[in-house]
Amino acid sequence: MKILALTIAAAMSVPMIATGSPSGHKTDDDVILHAWSWSFDTIASNMKDIAAAGYDFVQTSPANTCYVGDGGGMALFSEPGDSIMGKWYYYYQPTDWKIGNYMLGNRDQFKAMCDSAYKYGVKVIVDVLPNHTAIDHNAVLPGLNNAVGGHENLYHANGFTPITDYNDRFQCTTGEMGGLPDVNTENPDFQYYYLQYVNDLINLGARGFRYDTAKHIGLPSDPLDAKSQKNNFWNIATGREGVKGLSLLMPDSLYIYGEVLQDKNTKEDEYAEYMDLTASAYGHALRNALASGNYKADDLASWHHVADPHKLVTWVESHDTYCNAHESASLSDDVIRMGWVFLTARDKGTPLFYSRPAGSTRENYWGNNRIGARGNDEFKNPEVVAVNQFRHAMSGQPENVVVSDNGAVVAVERGEKGVAIVNLSEKAQKIKIATILPDGEYTDGVHSTMFKVKKGMIEGKVTPLTSYILYR
Repeated sequence: MKILALTIAAAMSVPMIATGSPSGHKTDDDVILHAWSWSFDTIASNMKDIAAAGYDFVQTSPANTCYVGDGGGMALFSEPGDSIMGKWYYYYQPTDWKIGNYMLGNRDQFKAMCDSAYKYGVKVIVDVLPNHTAIDHNAVLPGLNNAVGGHENLYHANGFTPITDYNDRFQCTTGEMGGLPDVNTENPDFQYYYLQYVNDLINLGARGFRYDTAKHIGLPSDPLDAKSQKNNFWNIATGREGVKGLSLLMPDSLYIYGEVLQDKNTKEDEYAEYMDLTASAYGHALRNALASGNYKADDLASWHHVADPHKLVTWVESHDTYCNAHESASLSDDVIRMGWVFLTARDKGTPLFYSRPAGSTRENYWGNNRIGARGNDEFKNPEVVAVNQFRHAMSGQPENVVVSDNGAVVAVERGEKGVAIVNLSEKAQKIKIATILPDGEYTDGVHSTMFKVKKGMIEGKVTPLTSYILYR
């Protein structure tokens, strides 16, 4: 028998538009697009494509009022003497917790973006960062200072002491990180003020939050700062308790995860009691394998995390690995895409696709170098779309990972319903690997490549750095 793979161009049971709802409740089949540094207007105008590409969530960069650096220039990253100045990370330097900043858009534009997301069944995740303010703390606006009872009450007693040991939990959760003074997140007046910001985002349509630098905000078991009576921020932020008569809106309908970058003493198990967590160590292992073009170059069978893998946000790369030390920026778009297909075809974790800058190359990481602009076209590459839809179609199906003897090709089987085949290498490969798919001929819908299954073995030819999606 001949079996044709269902693809984005074919009549298929998988909907062309993500099946969203007003609720941000996450399923095990969801996919997140990180629309890094896209403006609210840009996200809104691309929402139809985002939905059609199979994303359930779109994650924005921080929406809070922020430090105006480099004269308000709109470059993603500039050097002295450049014609256009700017730095992407200024939106990670709050001066107030109100919606809107000069980099991404105002409150009305944020609402219009959320309205567009609702129209197309996509849910909005907002990157939030209550842990610190701008390096220039004198730029903090009067309304915030007044709300917490004066500027001195905004920060921990230890908040201007630089962290020297990130595995010392007192330093990590109360100290100054990279010049960013540490907010007293245990101050009830701050919690009340911050919660008003979060609830305003929810009222306008946000249905999830990514907590930046989450491991720098104390857990109940962590040591107390001199100004704090109890470490209860996460109880407030996740709706377990209220503050001064105010509680998080619709906590059961939100998706919340934290950037808890892994180290020797990050208390991942305790953070996981509150929210999903980033799988930073797994991303590192995956990039090692991708750089080698060999699945066996690192341990990809383990998730490298103590939390249940269903509670992990997974990625091939993040904005930090791309921008900060450029750890992942040297990997080509093709290589990153192979990692994405492998990661997204799996049955655990919630994969997040980082949108690289438009026009970026391996020699010019910043590309067109403009804050607010859409990223490159990789987020809707046909192979990316195919695996996003595959993930939805394989809902509930167990995974089985099969690797060629030389480690160059990996197949992710999902029950007997389908398989994703990925050539990690820069060479063409002939494959003959075990499968539980029924006998027959299978044709990938993106590349029209045919594979044969006979007596529990799948055979075919795969081109360099290419993926194939086959359905029963």
